[in-house]
Amino acid sequence: MNALIWLPFLPLLGSLVPLFAARFSRTTCAFMTTVLPAITLLLVLSHAGDIFNGSLFQASIPWIPSMGLELAFRLDGLALLFSILILGIGLLVILYARYYLSATDSMGKFYAYLILFMFAMLGVVLSDNLIQIWFFWELTSISSFLLISFWGHKTEARKGARMALTVTGAGGLALLAGLLILGDTVGSYSLQIVLYSGDLIKSSATYPVIVVLILLGAFTKSAQFPFHFWLPNAMAAPTPVSAYLHSATMVKAGIFLMARFYPALANTDLWFLIVSLTGLATFLVGAYIALFQHDLKGLLANSTISHLGLITLLLGMGTDLAAVAAIFHIINHAIFKASLFMAAGIIDHESGSRDMRQLNGLWKYMPYTATLAMVASASMAGVPLMNGFLSKEMFFTETLHQASLGSLSWFIPVLATLGGVLAVAYSTRFIHDVFFNGEPINLPKTPHEPPRYMRVPVEILVALCLIVGIFPSMVVGDLLFAAASATLNGLVPVYSLAIWHGFTFPLLMSVIALIGGLLVYKNRSHLFKFQSQFPASDPKLVFEGIVQSITAKANRFISLTENGSLQRYIFFTLVLAVIMTASSLMKLNTTAGQRTEIPLDALSITCAALLCLAALATVVCHRSRMMALITLSVVGLIVSLAFAKFSAPDLALTQLSVEVVTIILLILALFFLPQKTPKESSPRRVVRDLGLASFAGGIVGTICYALMTRPLDTISTFFTANSKTGGGGTNIVNVILVDFRGFDTLGEITVLGIAALGIYKLIARMRLYMPSTDDHGRPWSKDKHPILLSVISQSLLPLALLVSAYIFLRGHNMPGGGFIAGLITSVAIIQQYVAHGVEWIKTRIKLDYQVMIGMGIGISTLSGLGSWAFGQPFLKTWFDYFYLPVIGKFELASAMIFDLGVFLTVVGATMLILANLGQLTTSERLTQQEQE
Repeated sequence: MNALIWLPFLPLLGSLVPLFAARFSRTTCAFMTTVLPAITLLLVLSHAGDIFNGSLFQASIPWIPSMGLELAFRLDGLALLFSILILGIGLLVILYARYYLSATDSMGKFYAYLILFMFAMLGVVLSDNLIQIWFFWELTSISSFLLISFWGHKTEARKGARMALTVTGAGGLALLAGLLILGDTVGSYSLQIVLYSGDLIKSSATYPVIVVLILLGAFTKSAQFPFHFWLPNAMAAPTPVSAYLHSATMVKAGIFLMARFYPALANTDLWFLIVSLTGLATFLVGAYIALFQHDLKGLLANSTISHLGLITLLLGMGTDLAAVAAIFHIINHAIFKASLFMAAGIIDHESGSRDMRQLNGLWKYMPYTATLAMVASASMAGVPLMNGFLSKEMFFTETLHQASLGSLSWFIPVLATLGGVLAVAYSTRFIHDVFFNGEPINLPKTPHEPPRYMRVPVEILVALCLIVGIFPSMVVGDLLFAAASATLNGLVPVYSLAIWHGFTFPLLMSVIALIGGLLVYKNRSHLFKFQSQFPASDPKLVFEGIVQSITAKANRFISLTENGSLQRYIFFTLVLAVIMTASSLMKLNTTAGQRTEIPLDALSITCAALLCLAALATVVCHRSRMMALITLSVVGLIVSLAFAKFSAPDLALTQLSVEVVTIILLILALFFLPQKTPKESSPRRVVRDLGLASFAGGIVGTICYALMTRPLDTISTFFTANSKTGGGGTNIVNVILVDFRGFDTLGEITVLGIAALGIYKLIARMRLYMPSTDDHGRPWSKDKHPILLSVISQSLLPLALLVSAYIFLRGHNMPGGGFIAGLITSVAIIQQYVAHGVEWIKTRIKLDYQVMIGMGIGISTLSGLGSWAFGQPFLKTWFDYFYLPVIGKFELASAMIFDLGVFLTVVGATMLILANLGQLTTSERLTQQEQE
């Protein structure tokens, strides 16, 4: 298998490591957590040389080829850049978190969530399929929710996580719609095809819809205005999460999405108007709000919003050089923002506060940390010889060359310079208010330098700020070119990363920004006084108010449409179905088709009559629950016979087994209910329901007759032709279940297992009313386990298990299989419970049905994963023929392993429900008898 497939999945395996390593020391846990991400980073870097030379690495595993769905990954320059940021900064965050988290925090759980987040982000940047991108996109929202709410005991953490999930989740739905329309427009979900179909996409009528929907997903994820409000509230997360989320993950996912689809969607007026104007607004709004924040992380969070707006503005300008500048600033922002958040975390960790009104004069107490933070802040402000200066120079240059607004284009460089002024002002405030400006005020503890290794990640990142700022071409030149080439489909313009370009207008803009920012900070009191005139607004409260308002309106609507009457719901559903189907049937000139009808025989007429009579008897006797259950079982039996008559023995066996299990389940449940139900319907309602039921039945009968008398084109010929050659079995139904539609079956047994566990949890502690007599007042028999039933059941058990094994083994070529065998085994075991009781069985059949369910689903899943090892699609069946003396020639198929998983899941799920419901019955009866 191509090694590229393992790049995102190695961290996924790594998410299990901290859960096991948490029992060791904190340092050991952190070290073991870094192993698989570090290996992944080395694998990514091993491809760097080839990518710098223009290579593209791709790998895929088919899933549904006819629909263009596959597990596909690509590693190009853009994916390489983001992978290095995700893995490199992620490793530094793991080391930093070792010293940041307290002894009371669950380090194993934190690292597991963090690595899951890393896996999701790698999946986004490495995916080569539109639907796959969306899957990982949503996984980033879920995993970030877990990280933001890590300190769940804090109200702000829960609310911040819920807000982030709501906003980004809503954007994810818009993104899904956009990607589906995009794939339909291009005719493929392959990202490779989409990126080279720009002209087709832009000329299509759906282009505006595609752009708006995809940008909604990107803007909500990257906190663009007006969706910026969720990001500052995500600061309730631990600082390592904030450092990772703001620098290399989550918010950068939206930026990545715009860069990834740049060749296919950009360079149009619509793209420019939406992207550049949104970016410009975000750039200014974020910078302005950051200036007035008192919380250290709040200032950095809003500065992140501003810089994300700067990158978005560059991507919206529509010029190749602007795209290059955007990629360069992605690198620089990740470096200085990660170091700043880690420095803020150190300050909070060692002083006990993030309030800049208390954090004064820390230079005296933490000179080393202060130096690191000031260098990173200078990079954020765009001071020369820092990496942030270079990309901001490129940004200023591109704003001067922008003419998309005609005679008003001069607004862009002016507003860009204003944003630069604000960036210098809030960076200066960060430096001056925290490290100088007097002495600390009422800090919870005396500040001091952190542990040595807690500073190492900050030192590495700050060193990169300086090295990239002084030697940009040497450090990131090849990486930047490769990422820009992937963003622009290979059409990279000539650009320069030199520190000095002479006395130019962009340099003047930088000087104005630096001087203007210092002046703004010096006179900040006037700005603070001006800002204080506006009423304070807490985004969390506004968001909660909106959510509560929507919830209240939804409750009012539900109260109007739902009154708790099941009859009412069914009535309206049937009326709507009747109207829709009847209108179509009225267009048919004749009901009967041209197919020859099968002649009736006495047996068919008899069975049909019994079926109708039993159905009518169920309705008539519905008030007597036990009698209705008996007549309903007759209906199931006749249906089983009908399946057998029309050459569907598998369905007949399944139906019969399900009938037995269902009847036992209903008998156990009905034991706790009154034997008769009260009369609940008025005569008028009975007439209404009878008329509607008759009319609906007549329509369904008409549809069935019309379909059965007309020739139909079915896909059965395909399965008939390929069942033996493709799946190795002559039982077409079983081959479909374990091979052609094996993924569906895996999903169904997973749902079955989950349902069984859910039902078990519901009835585990249930206490119900136990009737002491039947409906005629007669007490229950004290002979709970008749001797005749006990003897017969013990004799039948080995025979039933033998039949079950026979049905299982022959299922691939004859009627049978794991599902039917599982039901037969369940019936045999249930019979022992009925005959001997729960306590008697516990001492003789020591089975953990919950473990059995897990083993069944696990075995079925592993049998599908095994096909990947041989380069085959998931759940592809292998089969061959063998010969043994005495036995002779026989067939072995890998589908039998999958079928074994189905068998175990069915037995486990069925017995988990019935055995515990029976145990409830027994325990309740024993308790009542003891009381009597």
